[in-house]
Amino acid sequence: MLFVCLGNICRSPTAEAVLRGRLREHRLDDRVTVDSAGTHGYHIGRGPDARAIEAARRRGYSLEGQTARQVTPEDLERFDYILCMDQPNLENLRRLGSGRSVEVRLFLDYTDSEISEVPDPYYGGDKGFEQVLDLVEDACEGLIRELRQRL
Repeated sequence: MLFVCLGNICRSPTAEAVLRGRLREHRLDDRVTVDSAGTHGYHIGRGPDARAIEAARRRGYSLEGQTARQVTPEDLERFDYILCMDQPNLENLRRLGSGRSVEVRLFLDYTDSEISEVPDPYYGGDKGFEQVLDLVEDACEGLIRELRQRL
């Protein structure tokens, strides 16, 4: 499972942390590999945004140990699911291409929400990071339902 956003410091690290926590709760953590990356290399080697770390911490998730990295062509071979936070990143990944049929789709496809993309909270305030967590938690529940059927 690879989560992808633009710079890999806000949305995708949050999704990685939330899914890891939910997989532990459902005792699936030993069956699913979870990672995150960005389509651009703006923040390679840096940790997640401090606001994302704090918002996640308040809900019991840890982004500790995560470092921003850029998606590689090898990721398209390694992961069965690649879940993008928004349409521009989905299009960027589809242009990267792959020799196999990897599941590349929007992460919020796993919700019943009318919102189809996880908004980037980087230039906003704390409310944006809370909204990201709300959307990510909801999508993780839908994703886990699917994983339980497939595993």
